[in-house]
Amino acid sequence: MATPKPHEIRADYDGSTIVVYQAYSSEIADAALKHGRFVAPFSFNRMTWIKPSFLWLMARSNWGARAGQERTLAVRITRAGWERALSLAVPTDPHGPGYETYDTWRAAFDEASVHVQWDTERSLQGAGLPYYSIQVGLSRHVIREFVDDWIAEIVDLTGQVRKMRDLLNSRQSDKARRLLPREMVYPLSPALRRRIGASA
Repeated sequence: MATPKPHEIRADYDGSTIVVYQAYSSEIADAALKHGRFVAPFSFNRMTWIKPSFLWLMARSNWGARAGQERTLAVRITRAGWERALSLAVPTDPHGPGYETYDTWRAAFDEASVHVQWDTERSLQGAGLPYYSIQVGLSRHVIREFVDDWIAEIVDLTGQVRKMRDLLNSRQSDKARRLLPREMVYPLSPALRRRIGASA
């Protein structure tokens, strides 16, 4: 297998949709699963972060053991919506390509309705890897689009996450690895690569 490039998107996707992962409390997850979309107590007034890396979210939520992140949801959204979000994004790193000065970046960042952050990717055991995964932060200005127009399906992965956590705790990493969702390199146009600072 080829070594991943430092900044590339790896995701479970098909011709029209892509899966992103989020971790929530049971109250938010149950309401979303019942309605097939996010509803209260989900907040429409604060930034929500969507992540195509399953293992990055597992490291962040401690495999669903962290308070308020007990439930893992796979949210399948349209690729059109995903790419619209990327087209509106400004990276959290002021030293990324496209911004000649800090002030230029700061002005764009403060006005942006979407933020992009590259974080160290994680292994099955949670160790840092020598490449990055992407987080996309949707502000309140685009959350309604995300909820009303982009979401195709929400699937509860909590049971699968607990099973994998139990396997890892009993040192059965190979069995846990077989349960990982698939992830492939997501194709980006040159314009989107430049916009989010992705590797060519």
